[in-house]
Order: sequence, then structure tokens, then C-alpha cells
Amino acid sequence: MSETPVITVDIVSDVVCPWCIIGFKKLEQAMQRFEGRAEFALAWHAFELNPNMPPEGQDINEHMAQKYGATPEQSKANRERLRNAGSDLDFEFSYHENMRMVNTFDAHRLLHWAGETGKQTALKLALFKAHFTDGKNVSDHEILTEIAVSVSLDEKRVRSLLASDMYAADVRAVEAEWQDRFISGVPAFIFNKKFMVPGAQDSDVFAQIIENKVLAAAA
Repeated sequence: MSETPVITVDIVSDVVCPWCIIGFKKLEQAMQRFEGRAEFALAWHAFELNPNMPPEGQDINEHMAQKYGATPEQSKANRERLRNAGSDLDFEFSYHENMRMVNTFDAHRLLHWAGETGKQTALKLALFKAHFTDGKNVSDHEILTEIAVSVSLDEKRVRSLLASDMYAADVRAVEAEWQDRFISGVPAFIFNKKFMVPGAQDSDVFAQIIENKVLAAAA
């Protein structure tokens, strides 16, 4: 009997990117179709939507108007679209008027370390939930510590990391590497280092790519 193939999935994303969690949830649906036929090894890679965001963050309505030219009405319609998309995928988007867009660099430093501990996906999903569902500030060190501890990361190590510049150079290098590969928007999913799928595709699209390209190439 042949061994079950292991498919690597590199996911380039930011924790304040709504389409990143939607895309992952759709990928998850697709992966479930291959239970018993393939295993998946996930790795998350840093991408900052707003690398120059100041520590205090920015009001989300102001941010959307400034960055995308969105009117309040357009922003409201977009949020409703996200709520509906999340509901279909068992993920809650709980937008509120005082929500802020924040800097995510320290979150990415934590995620980089979590990749060495086997807790990276758990931390990433907890960060998505904290930002989008619970409305927490994922740039605040106390909140980041609370989230990290909730997925069984060592509190002392977390506090030490956040108080230093540990992994800062690594995260910058990762960001530059993916930019050099012409990834300028997220999410992006790369299967077996060969097949790149941009955006929050439907689960059927992911499944077709896994079946017809990834597994076919590995056969």
C-alpha cells in the first residue's frame, strides 16, 4: 500500500484580513474531502496589510475611506457581505462602530515563533477570532499574551518575545521573500511550493486544484 501523500500549504496572510479567514475556512472544507487520501501540512507566512500603521491604530471607517475611498455606505455593505460569508462558514464577524485597524507586526513575530512549536495554526485562528469576533486589539501586548496562552504557549516566553525584537528580522525577511515572489495581496495559498492560488476561492476551486494539479503532479 502506498503512503498517504503529504501536501504542504503555505498561506500568506494577515490577521486583520477578513478574506484571509474566509479563504482558510473554504480551504478547510476542501481539505476535508481528501480525508484518508492526503494529509496537509500548513505553514502561515507574514503579510502586513498596513505595515506603517501606528501603534494606536486607526478608526476603521477612516481607514477604509483613506485607503480604499470607500464611503460609509459602501463600508457598511461590505461588512454585511462579510458577516453573511462568515456565517456560512461558521465564523462570526462582529463589526462595531468603534473598531480600529491596528498594527500586526508583533502578532506576526508571535506567529513566527509559534511555527517552531506546532501551535501556529491554533494561534492564527485565535488571532482571527480575537480581532473579528471579539473586537480585541491584536497589537496590544497583554491581549497578545492572553491569546497566546489560550493556545497553550508559554506565558513567560511570550512576554519575553514581545518585550524584545525577537524574530523581527525573520518576519521582515519572510515578508520580503513573498513580495519578491510577486505576492502583493492576500490571502495566497501555495500548494507543494508549486501551485499558487490567490484569494478566497470557493471550496470547489480548492478541491479541483488539489485533485487535478497537486495530487496529479505527485502521482
